[in-house]
Amino acid sequence: MTETEGKFDFAIDRGGTFTDVFARLPDGRERVLKLLSHDPQNYKDAPTEGIRRVLEEETGQAFPREQPVETSLIGWIRMGTTVATNALLERQGERIALLVTKGFKDLLHIGTQARPKLFDLEVAVPDVLYEEVIEVDERVVLRQDGCQLPRKEPKRINSSLSLYVRWSAHEKAVGSLARRLGFTQVSLSSEVMPMVRAVPRGYTVCADAYLTPKIRQYLKGFTSGFRGGLEVSPVLFMQSDGGLTPMEQFCGSRAVLSGPAGGVVGYAITSYSQIENKPVIGFDMGGTSTDVSRYAGHYEHVFEATTAGVTLQAPQLDINTVAAGGGSRLFFRSGMFVVGPESAGAHPGPSCYRKGGPLTVTDANLALGRLLPSFFPRIFGPGEDEPLSSEETMEHFQQLTREINHFLSTNQSQKMSMEEVAMGFIRVANEAMCRPIRALTQAKGHDTSQHVLACFGGAGGQHACAIAQALGMKTVFIHKYSGVLSAYGLALADVVEEVQEPCSLQYNPRSFSELDHRVEQLTQRCTETLRDRCFSSSQITTEVFLHLRYEKTDCALMVTATGYPGNSRSCKSGDFRSAFTKRYLQEFGFTIPDRPIMVDDIRVRGSGKSGIKSVTNTKMGSGILKDGYLDTSVYLWEELPCDHNIPGPAIIIDKNSTILVEPSCVAHLTEGGDVCIAVGSDPHCLLGIELNTVQLSIFSHRFMSIAEQMGRVLQRTSISTNIKERLDFSCAVFGPDGGLVSNAPHIPVHLGAMQETVQYQIKSIGSTIKEGDVILSNHPCAGGSHLPDLTVITPVFRRGVSGPVFFVASRGHHADIGGITPGSMPPHSTSLQQEGAVFTSFKLVTAGVFQEEAVTEALMAPAQYPDCSGTRNLHDNLSDLRAQVAANQRGSTLVGELIDSYGLAVVQAYMGYIQTNAELAVRDMLKEFARCQRQQTGSLEVEAEDFMDDGTPIRLRVQINKNEGSAVFDFTGTGTEVWGNCNAPRAITFSALIYCLRCMVGQDIPLNQGCLTPIKVIIPSGSILQPSQNAAVVGGNVLTSQRVVDVIFRAFEVCAASQGCMNNVTFGNEGSGYYETVAGGAGAGPGWTGRSGVHSHMTNTRITDPEILEKRYPVVLEHFSLRPGSGGAGEYRGGDGVIRKLLFRNKVVLSVLTERRSTRPYGLHGGGCGASGLNQLHRADGRVLNLGAKTTVSLEPGDMFCLYTPGGGGYGEDKQTAGDGRLLKKRRRLNDNFSERGSVFEYRMAQEGV
Repeated sequence: MTETEGKFDFAIDRGGTFTDVFARLPDGRERVLKLLSHDPQNYKDAPTEGIRRVLEEETGQAFPREQPVETSLIGWIRMGTTVATNALLERQGERIALLVTKGFKDLLHIGTQARPKLFDLEVAVPDVLYEEVIEVDERVVLRQDGCQLPRKEPKRINSSLSLYVRWSAHEKAVGSLARRLGFTQVSLSSEVMPMVRAVPRGYTVCADAYLTPKIRQYLKGFTSGFRGGLEVSPVLFMQSDGGLTPMEQFCGSRAVLSGPAGGVVGYAITSYSQIENKPVIGFDMGGTSTDVSRYAGHYEHVFEATTAGVTLQAPQLDINTVAAGGGSRLFFRSGMFVVGPESAGAHPGPSCYRKGGPLTVTDANLALGRLLPSFFPRIFGPGEDEPLSSEETMEHFQQLTREINHFLSTNQSQKMSMEEVAMGFIRVANEAMCRPIRALTQAKGHDTSQHVLACFGGAGGQHACAIAQALGMKTVFIHKYSGVLSAYGLALADVVEEVQEPCSLQYNPRSFSELDHRVEQLTQRCTETLRDRCFSSSQITTEVFLHLRYEKTDCALMVTATGYPGNSRSCKSGDFRSAFTKRYLQEFGFTIPDRPIMVDDIRVRGSGKSGIKSVTNTKMGSGILKDGYLDTSVYLWEELPCDHNIPGPAIIIDKNSTILVEPSCVAHLTEGGDVCIAVGSDPHCLLGIELNTVQLSIFSHRFMSIAEQMGRVLQRTSISTNIKERLDFSCAVFGPDGGLVSNAPHIPVHLGAMQETVQYQIKSIGSTIKEGDVILSNHPCAGGSHLPDLTVITPVFRRGVSGPVFFVASRGHHADIGGITPGSMPPHSTSLQQEGAVFTSFKLVTAGVFQEEAVTEALMAPAQYPDCSGTRNLHDNLSDLRAQVAANQRGSTLVGELIDSYGLAVVQAYMGYIQTNAELAVRDMLKEFARCQRQQTGSLEVEAEDFMDDGTPIRLRVQINKNEGSAVFDFTGTGTEVWGNCNAPRAITFSALIYCLRCMVGQDIPLNQGCLTPIKVIIPSGSILQPSQNAAVVGGNVLTSQRVVDVIFRAFEVCAASQGCMNNVTFGNEGSGYYETVAGGAGAGPGWTGRSGVHSHMTNTRITDPEILEKRYPVVLEHFSLRPGSGGAGEYRGGDGVIRKLLFRNKVVLSVLTERRSTRPYGLHGGGCGASGLNQLHRADGRVLNLGAKTTVSLEPGDMFCLYTPGGGGYGEDKQTAGDGRLLKKRRRLNDNFSERGSVFEYRMAQEGV
């Protein structure tokens, strides 16, 4: 396949709002065209219309719209489209049914069991894609060495979801039957994506069946607009992985990122090759959101990502979408400037679109003179025939400025002008976009400042210089086709064919021959497919990837051996061990030399080079920049000569974009007509200690960014599964008084708890803390939650200041620190010593020296107690503690850099302002609640109580001061400390309280010390919520914390109770150990039904995928589904719990630690209670036993543990129900909400799913 001569070639990106057309003409010239994607009054299909216009205008011949377009002049057509993405967002795909193994009909509803938004009590999750589920009575059990289960192998099969892809013949048999029955679209998971992990593969095969018919429908309509149906002219479509595929092969599971993928290819080819081969950050700012990606000589792919609530397991470019686009809305909340995530969308759009829309980032740029209405087409207003409206924008900004100045006047702060308000929102938007760029680069060990910023999309040019300055980047590159770069990228892309198959081999000499054979087979399949598509051998290249991980870890890397040729100690296709260890070292900071390397998948990517190369040929105004109006030159891009330099401030305009050249920056036009901007430094303006509400928002982002970057270092340098892979940790920044400033991620049980730990150290050993010291603590009386959560605290000192000016800390869950059971979470402990090693104020580092001998002795100390052991994994403990010290050091450095930039007094002042902002939000919520409560009851007191399964009451009385917006939370009357481990340290109650306050505020606020400033908490000493110093507490962390939340929400009548339990299940033997928490029903509330099969409140742990569980542990997952009818009745029903049955294949010891087995989750306002849970053991001899709520039991092969988790309570009296007793409910769509995606988003979701 070569370049066509004498014909027109078209590359078209069909977006949601605009369709971009790049055309290469027969004489070598190039044309670009932009038109509306939907304009039914003028044309049926935008890409067809774009082709028709170019042909008509360039040939002078008439091509009537009502007739099919003549194809004899067309060489090829390449397209990217958002058809699949929009169908997924709007839930407008094909009606589908799912065939699945019996016992797993709700597997995709439950998914990972984690809720997507931590503080969303409604748990708004989009519906599954299928309408019907058919269970097939089949099962194939994976062979496992040492299995003692009697051989019973009933033959079972499954069609749309296969629990084991190794038996793909079963799927094919059912698929063949379905086609004979007349089904036109049959998707088989073993063909769509043959990778292990049942849940994401199930989502992927459903998406394929759901979206592919819609794509076929669109393609049929598109080709019908051409004479002969485009049978002669090649038509290629862009896939999510950045490669083109023939129209006939374009399918739903590979189409979701078809649109943005073209832009990545475009900037990768045009920017990376021109800027000294420096790595490039792609920055595509559109109307609703911004896409951020990275290119450093190869495309960065992810193989599992979530779009519109559906996790797709397929190769996808790592495109991170964040909620900060031109249409992102502007808010002023409790003294803070907020941008997004809500968007004005295309309709009504920004205020300046003349359709009654809200203020947005676009309006701010217009108000500042960065957008010039005279250069925009007249396509706005109800009739789409008017220019942008500066008047409406200014009117809205004036109103918002008045509101802001009213707030400032009440706080005795200086008033702001309208222009200062608009500029403030721009600065906040820029900082919001900087955070994901930092995260994307630093997550893999790269220096953000050493990248080039490649800017494209309609809105990016107005922000690029400022963002580059904030990130320390020195170069911004904007291609001449930046406004249509996704279309241009399609013209530059290769045709790609990928094949992949699962593998379970160790990477060692014994397996090299089999690996070589399988690689050779896959390579041959790739090559033959590309030859069938008319590529010659000289145009075909292939690249081999192995999906590698260290044994007993989950951090798998898709590794290519490019640059690592094969040798006598490697596969023929390359030295994958060297490639893997180098990349692992770069991304994670260490390797595990003695650990075997496992091959999970083999992948071959073949590329057919198309031969198309990137071509390198090709008034004065006034605008407000940063510190007031500046005379700003305005240039038309098309009139600028090559090699021309333009110093800032300046504005460069073309038909599709506007570029702002900031002061201290210089734009240069290259020989090819592109704009390359040399970015100067951005000296911080002098800032005083008085409140500046714009800087308040920026400092909030900066403090959060410090905590996030600490977390990235900890995740990279730790070694244990709990921290590196489950991400069970938090990092935080504290003021000199130990008050929390920012922490990330937001793990509920850690919220506010570390503050207690830091403040305890200040009170107890504050005078002895020196520079170079690091403190280790986990004791409940010192702010600990439970012993495995080890907190490492580092003071931050400043020259000339006697004491610490800040503190940074990291808390990580260590897999074992000794005690009576492996894992240090015994279900039957009665004293703290039985739960592991204890640290109160331990100097982990003294004068810069890591105290390895002393901490080792302390970790082994539990062995002195009866039936106890010291830590069972000392190596991982020490490695993770060093990683926590390294994370703190990174935080200390970043705090120091912030102080260097602004001064200590300013940074500490804004630390206080951020805490005050959170305080104001909580006070406003309490004042509003008090107002409503006074109207309804005449009282400003509320109270509630609930009970643990052993009858221990938890009582709460809340007294609210409506004038101050303050409250007293009094737990007097709560039961005494218990014999057992359900005692909850004081810090747990504070964590639960902050979680509840954040949920009740209902919007994003900084979660810091300020949240608790209006709150006085009274907890009786010696109670279950403030036990004695040596009380066992492991159950308090995971169980009692849930009951505290139930009581608070009951007092405020927020919603019915959720399952109120984490359902802790542990099993193991001398060879392995496993721990999980299991979902239940969420409580219903005013206007929503409770979500079924989801974690709630103080936990959000993801559950292990069924295939991974069965592959690694001696167990068969016999059943995992919802528990029908367990949710409480009501106008809004509570969510159902789940049924989970584990059949054991070997001798194990099982431990369960649960609640709500004798009490039931309460309903509210007439709603019924949810069902209580049940733990049953089905012995192999036929006996059925009730295990009770908390126990440890030895199991034999053939025994089965059956877990029935509680349902959520109902809300309101039962009124309108469907025939089966379930509440009638609409299918959820996602088009009303912004949907993030990308590796940064997945990382945050994984952290919050702990």
